[in-house]
Amino acid sequence: MAAVAVEEPEPCGSFRRYLARLGALRPQPGAERPDGGRRTELHLLFDQLISESCGPAPAAGPSPQDVCALLAQACQLVHLDQEHLVSKVCQLIHHLLNRFQVMVDEQNLNFLLSYCISALKQCSSWTHVEILQALAALVYNNGPKCQKYLPDLLGKTGLLVQFSDSAQPDVELRRAAVRSMANLCLSVPGQPYLDESYRSVCFQTFLSVLQSSKTSDVDDITFCMLLQNALKGIQSLLNGGKMKLMQTDQIGSLLAVLKKCMFHGLPGLSIEMPTALYPAPLPQYDKRSPIKQEQSEPATFKQTGNRRKKSKGKQKKGEFGEEGKEDLGDAGNESVLGADMLKLHLGDVQNSPCSDPRTRASDVAHVPAGKDHLSSHYTSWKRISSSESEYSDAEGGIQSKMRSYQANVRQGALACFLSAIKSIEKRVLYGYWSAFVPDAPGIGSPQSVSLMTIALKDPSPKTRACALQVLSAILEGSKQFLSVAEDANDHKRAFTPFSVTIASSIRELHRCLLLALVAESSSQTLTQIVKCLANLVSNVPYSRLKPGLLTRVWNQIKPYICHKDVNVRVSSLTLLGAIVSVQAPLPEVQLLLQQPSSSGLNNSGSATPHRFNSSEQWRKALPSEGEPPDNPAGCTSSEPCWLLRLCVSIIVLPREDSCSDSDANFPSFSSVYEPCPLRLESLQVLALLVKGYFPMAQSYFLELGEVACRCMEEMDPSIQLHGAKLLEELGTGVLQQYKPDSAVAPDQRVPVSVVVTFWTMMLNGPLPGTLQNSPHATLQTSACDALSSILPEAFSSLQNDQQILCVTLLLGLNHSENPLVKAAAARALGVYILFSCLRQDVMFVADTANAILNSLHDKSPNVRAKAAWSLGNLTDTLIINMQTMGQSFQEEFSDLLLLKMLRSATEASKDRDKVKSNAVRALGNVLHFLQPYHIANPRFREAIEESLQALISTVQSEATMKVRWNACYALGNVFKNPALPLGEAPWTTQAYSALSSVVKSCKNFKVRIKSAMALSIPSKRECYGSTEQFCQIWSALVIALQKSEDTEDFLEFKYSASLRTQICQALLHLLSLARSTDLPVIWETITENGDAIKSYVLQYLKLGVEENEAGMHTDLYERERVLKGAIEHLGGIEKQLEGKARVRVSAYLEDVLTNHANATELTEA
Repeated sequence: MAAVAVEEPEPCGSFRRYLARLGALRPQPGAERPDGGRRTELHLLFDQLISESCGPAPAAGPSPQDVCALLAQACQLVHLDQEHLVSKVCQLIHHLLNRFQVMVDEQNLNFLLSYCISALKQCSSWTHVEILQALAALVYNNGPKCQKYLPDLLGKTGLLVQFSDSAQPDVELRRAAVRSMANLCLSVPGQPYLDESYRSVCFQTFLSVLQSSKTSDVDDITFCMLLQNALKGIQSLLNGGKMKLMQTDQIGSLLAVLKKCMFHGLPGLSIEMPTALYPAPLPQYDKRSPIKQEQSEPATFKQTGNRRKKSKGKQKKGEFGEEGKEDLGDAGNESVLGADMLKLHLGDVQNSPCSDPRTRASDVAHVPAGKDHLSSHYTSWKRISSSESEYSDAEGGIQSKMRSYQANVRQGALACFLSAIKSIEKRVLYGYWSAFVPDAPGIGSPQSVSLMTIALKDPSPKTRACALQVLSAILEGSKQFLSVAEDANDHKRAFTPFSVTIASSIRELHRCLLLALVAESSSQTLTQIVKCLANLVSNVPYSRLKPGLLTRVWNQIKPYICHKDVNVRVSSLTLLGAIVSVQAPLPEVQLLLQQPSSSGLNNSGSATPHRFNSSEQWRKALPSEGEPPDNPAGCTSSEPCWLLRLCVSIIVLPREDSCSDSDANFPSFSSVYEPCPLRLESLQVLALLVKGYFPMAQSYFLELGEVACRCMEEMDPSIQLHGAKLLEELGTGVLQQYKPDSAVAPDQRVPVSVVVTFWTMMLNGPLPGTLQNSPHATLQTSACDALSSILPEAFSSLQNDQQILCVTLLLGLNHSENPLVKAAAARALGVYILFSCLRQDVMFVADTANAILNSLHDKSPNVRAKAAWSLGNLTDTLIINMQTMGQSFQEEFSDLLLLKMLRSATEASKDRDKVKSNAVRALGNVLHFLQPYHIANPRFREAIEESLQALISTVQSEATMKVRWNACYALGNVFKNPALPLGEAPWTTQAYSALSSVVKSCKNFKVRIKSAMALSIPSKRECYGSTEQFCQIWSALVIALQKSEDTEDFLEFKYSASLRTQICQALLHLLSLARSTDLPVIWETITENGDAIKSYVLQYLKLGVEENEAGMHTDLYERERVLKGAIEHLGGIEKQLEGKARVRVSAYLEDVLTNHANATELTEA
């Protein structure tokens, strides 16, 4: 056996030899204990194995089976009373499993775990640390396989619980126990996690460790490792256990220890934290320990030789005094420092284009203030390095190691906090906002410590980056919380409103992040700062704040556009994208975009480098130029917008090697263009700019079209995709300008001729090829969306063959096997069917109808939803054609296709809500479109009945409000068709009953309004059926009028006036049609509720006058005319009635009209 082992290659061969030697040491049968010689040999063998496992790792390690077999055999040879050997075998387990990253199989795991647990119970305490280290290595990523040992380890009297107790005097032992516990908490994908009871035990253990303070007899590094293990344990519980933090005391305790650990060992800072934080809208101030701080600072921050002298007169880059930070936030003339720093951060930061911002910061940070004033505060914000200390080499090495471990604790706490943020509901988390996010300090009070303290002060770039990641996570999704912020008006009250407190915090965040931006030297951390700024910008309600914040961010980010690191450049563009997309259009951003490009180049040193020396260089690089419209809205500068020029140059111009040093990650583009991520981000910023500030971009409409064309001609699908998205935004921008309700004056719009030129260029360029041949479904989808953004007026002016090309492409893509492409094609057909030049073409309408009906039966819900929307549009077209073209179109349109549409829409009305809402809209239109010969046709009869039942059941259903609104609208459409037997057929009663129920009781007022509108559509009394039915509708409307202010949802209240208007119109409509047999019930309700009805009708008439005065184009006399018509109609009927049966509804209405006339006269007087 030994001879064979020698021939095997290392290290597998050596392991086999060790296995053979261990096998030879097995006790002989009958021998209970190994003799002394065997014990000595075991000692030597273990020593050899341990020494080998501590050396450099071999290229190919032994197999996991060999490692497990060796460890199991070693444990079998060592009795638990031989404690020195037990200690060595446990060291061996720890070293081998960690060195070779071996996962122990279940059989060997059971044996080895039993051995370790027995050893912990039987062996002396001096062996326990080694045994626990072995245990930690064994359970690492093996938690689910350890279930049966959990009671021994984590039970009430479990070994790990005992050893990790705060009363445990041996810190090394406690640390080893906590590490084992943390490893048990690691989750394994697809495997069950720890039971809740064990999770709770572990969480409390980790929490108590983090809450404990370091005693004088404990080594700093050991204490750091203890904290690290506890933090890893909590992070595992939060991540793997999907632990949801719900209880306030649990959240408060955890956040308190995390905040404490976030600042662990941070030079020049010592804070005392309470055991728990409590949610509060007002700032939570941390108790500083000024004595400790003053004592620690001189020792920590001493500098050698000339450095110490220089620091008094000149502040080094990256050093921002706390006092200086406070001064920057105050508007008054607190000190020269404040003014200089303000000047630095508001504009003078850009003195030389495209140079390193940190060198600029150091050049202008000569602060002419008193020496004492400077030295007492600047030192607390220095980021020290080991080279600046006065320690000897040995002491320096120890101090450097300790600082490294302390930084690891801070990083662990921040990583844990990141996991905690995902486990806490955002609305709960924002209760602790003031504990972690800086607020502007009050006069004379110190700045509270926050995440920005770490971002500005921590000497470790990695820790600074971690703090910024956490801050980003807090800011993500904070739009609703921050939306209350407001400081546009100076408040002069005895208290500070919450809105002002939040606004102050937002301002402080901007200030601190911009300080960090100038101070930062690490590219990775710089990227995080810019990303954090982008997250902040995306969530802040700038329209409610004093302008200026975005200007500072805009001016200060410019130099980083040409930073040496590509990631910094990409994130800088992301930030600019956030600025142009937040609450667009903002007046402040409009002004920034209008600034001449030259002002951002030569004078103030914006980020545009020497590549822009020629103001038209990027335009010359394009294949052709179109003349922009004369002086479009919003564009006062003759030069192109700086941001637009920047993005276009990055996209289309060849790269300049001097601008980037990290392009090795993007080799495919290193020879020609800028790195791909940079070009993609530029395309996205361009799309956002076009979307939010189209008047600014429309001067370069054709040029931007050429950019989109170029991108779609490239080989990289991601560049093609974003080129298509830019094209879609350009098309959508024009569509918005030409909407009927657009505020853009006709002479300020992009001329139709330019739009025709634009789309001719697209259709002669890469767009058709992309739609036909692309293997990338997402790209085809975006190209399809782009094609649907064409202006209808421009489409009708395109050449005939290009129109046919567009239609043919879309009809063809409707048969795509990819659901994304099919959905986009179905939606685009729904857009085209509304084009006036296409909708009158019966053949196109028929082809489109067949294509849409095909998609309506697709298995993809998204495809069906888009098809249902298009079917709704198509049926809208049928109604428009019926009204404009008359019977000629109706006769040409296929009866079979109409029946197919009716049946498909009925089926779709039973689908999910997104499909149903448009399916019922289509049903209403088709039923409105039907002619008498359709209704008489036996083939249609059953389909009509089914479709009407589908509409009625949808109105009564518990579907979403949008669905029910559309169903009420559809029934109103049905009532417009005189060919349907309204008032006679059985479904009439059901329809009126459903609408009457909704108008009285639906929670959503918009649905009530639409049902009242539907009830007022029938134009003849016969359509309302019997007297009983007519009176039921009347009574329902009277009840609805009285309940028009009753709502549980305050948001619905704003629609109550519109609801009353609609109900009053319906009631007057019914009165103008009423028969003599209807009057008794009408009079009865007036007798009972006359005063209430009168007040509402007077309000309705008064509202008509007010709306007319407000210029809302309400027909002032229309409401009065309807009322007078009802009085005249009822008066005629009442005269025909004889004797006591006579009722005086007309007299009641005349009284209402007289009251209204008197009130109007008084108002005018």
